[in-house]
Amino acid sequence: MIFPNESESRIAPLSTDNLSPECVKILERLPGKGLKGEGFPSNLLGILMQNQETLEPFLDYWVTSKAKMGLSVREQELVILRMAVLYRSEYVWKHHVKVGREFGINDTELDAIRQGSYGAFSAARERALLELTEAFMNDRYLPPELWNRTKSVLGSRDFVDLISLVSQYVLFALTNVCLQVQVEPGVANLPGIKG
Repeated sequence: MIFPNESESRIAPLSTDNLSPECVKILERLPGKGLKGEGFPSNLLGILMQNQETLEPFLDYWVTSKAKMGLSVREQELVILRMAVLYRSEYVWKHHVKVGREFGINDTELDAIRQGSYGAFSAARERALLELTEAFMNDRYLPPELWNRTKSVLGSRDFVDLISLVSQYVLFALTNVCLQVQVEPGVANLPGIKG
C-alpha cells in the first residue's frame, strides 16, 4: 500500500496561539525538550483543536499517563518510533526521532527500529516491548507464545501501560496519515522513516 504525499494538510490546522491556558499548562508537563520549541507539534495540535471540547481532556490523559507510566521515556520512545514505521507516519517519526535522541536512542537503534530488527537491543525488556508493539499493531492480538516469553520480563502494569501508549499513538498516527498533517520546518530535516 502506498500512502500519498500531499503538499498540504487535508484539514487546515488552527493556530496553536489559540490553545487554552489549561492546554498550554498541560503541554508544559511533557518530559524533555523534544516536543517543545522547534519540535512543537503545532500542526497536529491545530488539527486536534477542531474539537475543543475533547482536546483538553485528551491532552491531560495523554501527558499524565506518559508521566505516570512504569515505562521509561526511552522505552516509550522506542514503541512510538516503531508505531510510526508501522503506520508510515513521517510526522510521528520525525518528531519522535528528536525526542528519542534526547533520551539516548542512537542511529544504530533507529535503523533497527526501521527494519523491525530487535536484536540490536541488549535489554530484554526493550526487545519485549518492541515485539509486543509489533503484535498489537499487526495482529491486534497477543499470541500465547509471545505472552509466555514476555511475561517473565514485564510486569502486569507494563502490559497495561504499553496498551495505553499504543492506543494513544494510534490516534496520533491515524490523524497524521489520514489527514496528511504536514511536518513543521523545525523537524523537517531530521532523518525520515527510510533513513
